[in-house]
Amino acid sequence: MMIRILQTLVVGFLLMAGPVLAQEAALKSLIRDVRAFDMRENPVMAGREGDLAALAQWPDISASARARRAAINARFAKRLEAIDQSDLEQGQKVTAGLLDFVLDERLSRASFNEAALPFTNDSGFHTEATSLARSTRTTNAGEAKAWIARLAALPSYLDQHKDNMRAGLQSGITQPALVVDAVIATIKGTLDNENFYTDFAAPLAFLPKSMGKDERAALNAELANAVKNKVRPAYESLLGFMEEEYRPQTRTSIAISDVPGGKAYYAKLVRIFTTTNMTPDEVHELGKSEVARIRKEMEQVIMETGFEGTFAEFLNFLRTDPQFYVKTPEALLRHAAWIAKKADDAMPSMFGKLPRLPYGVRPVPDAIAPHYTTARYWPGDVRNHRAGGYMVNTYALDQRPLYELPALTLHEAVPGHHHQFALAQELENVPEFRKNLYLTAFGEGWGLYAEKLGLEMGMYTTPYENFGRLTYEMWRACRLVMDTGIHAMGWTREQAMACLKENSALALHNIETETDRYISWPGQALGYKIGELTIVRLRTKAEEALGDKFDVRAFHDEVLSDGSITMAMLEAEIDRWIEGQGE
Repeated sequence: MMIRILQTLVVGFLLMAGPVLAQEAALKSLIRDVRAFDMRENPVMAGREGDLAALAQWPDISASARARRAAINARFAKRLEAIDQSDLEQGQKVTAGLLDFVLDERLSRASFNEAALPFTNDSGFHTEATSLARSTRTTNAGEAKAWIARLAALPSYLDQHKDNMRAGLQSGITQPALVVDAVIATIKGTLDNENFYTDFAAPLAFLPKSMGKDERAALNAELANAVKNKVRPAYESLLGFMEEEYRPQTRTSIAISDVPGGKAYYAKLVRIFTTTNMTPDEVHELGKSEVARIRKEMEQVIMETGFEGTFAEFLNFLRTDPQFYVKTPEALLRHAAWIAKKADDAMPSMFGKLPRLPYGVRPVPDAIAPHYTTARYWPGDVRNHRAGGYMVNTYALDQRPLYELPALTLHEAVPGHHHQFALAQELENVPEFRKNLYLTAFGEGWGLYAEKLGLEMGMYTTPYENFGRLTYEMWRACRLVMDTGIHAMGWTREQAMACLKENSALALHNIETETDRYISWPGQALGYKIGELTIVRLRTKAEEALGDKFDVRAFHDEVLSDGSITMAMLEAEIDRWIEGQGE
């Protein structure tokens, strides 16, 4: 109470000192309050930042807690609306704009019962505990006990999810049956995993060697008891719920627009994930034009290979010829690691600023690999002694062609996600929320731009690898067509898959899992192409305006200088940069 009184007095003093200082103080006070609120409401985030009590907890996701959070976020939004941003310093304007975007997104999502859909085809609440186990490090007995307490509390957390999903069943808001089937398979894989215990015990491996044997043995015994008597029964109960209660009542329709309120919800998701005001129809038409453009480039590359046959025959050749595939997971990982080091070698030619945090090349865990994407980036954290992870899926090696690896590596590692994430964590003089903020259009747009940047970095050494790059670009263009087709235009799964089958060399297994991802995660896939096209357009704009003064390294550093921002913010920032460079 005393702190709040002092804050009020300070704001009152600044009101007398001048309107600009008062607006700055009001913004800083709001940011502090939002940060404190987020730390209280998200024990996973708070635990990562050293809160020992939070490390033992799961979020409260009950209906009453969600309603309370929505009301508080609405009050935060009103406070932000009352701040006159016109005289704020530019960096503060960016912060205020991003906070406005975050709060608006929270309120938009709260207006639709998202808690009824807590999973996609490859991840969600059912993989959260195992994911946390891989990223948690316990360095003393207190942290170890907190982790064990969190495991012991897992049944209650999963029960809350079941309650939310039951409410979804009653209101008609569920995931499609085909998505639920993938989740059931993942839960079965988790239970059948021979490393079930050791996966959850992983955080204790970081206890100091100086800890006494008796204390270490006691902690391990507590953990074993929690896993045996709490965690495993919780997963078994979840499997029973999913198979016997939830699955029989889920919808056969695949479009989110078919559930109550789904059409308006999808339109909002399009704006959230693209950070633009584009409609589903506009996105769909843009996707079709990009598919046609990229298809022409692909046909030109086929001519360079000397292949004689139709486009479809060339795709079949790429999908089936043994020269493009390896026999062992280790061989795939070694190939990915070699490409990653080549990319590292080229980075200084494209960037003036490089991050301190390194990254590793790792396999996707076996329990989630069958329904997981081809690869993904798992963010690192300097404070928690964790490098970034370029996660390569080694499941179904006959579906992991080598000609895709250069583009995949550039996207997930450097100069893509790892470079962008790690630099954001090093931002100075910005609120903490901006260091971890992730807007899909910016982050995934940058990742796709990084694939194209590989041409200048000399990363594509054969026409087949360049075709792989174009396949990945076609993949993201088809997403614009497929996602909107599914959720706004009533397309079937087969109609959606046709775009990738007919226009890309993606393996059929990947096409199926990717299509199911778009079905289960409406709108998210739209950010990639929208963001990349914006960055490419802004680079062209800068090159034309600056001529010989254009410095690609400085341009890239500028694009990443504010962390994750909206497309409108990025355009305004590059316009200011161009003006400054021309002086």
